[in-house]
Amino acid sequence: MGCPNVTECACPGLRCPNHGKCCACVVKHRETDSLPFCFFPDNGGDKSVKNFYSKLRERFGA
Repeated sequence: MGCPNVTECACPGLRCPNHGKCCACVVKHRETDSLPFCFFPDNGGDKSVKNFYSKLRERFGA
């Protein structure tokens, strides 16, 4: 199974070498313990997993 590139990437990082290359982007972020922008665009610039869980708690009141 391949991982096709996307034509409409939500990430604002247009100069990123992984822009539009979802599989490569996910691998890069997994290695840096962060999440891709498309997982939660309202991250305030903090793409850490800790911030992601914080945003989830805010949204779902857990």
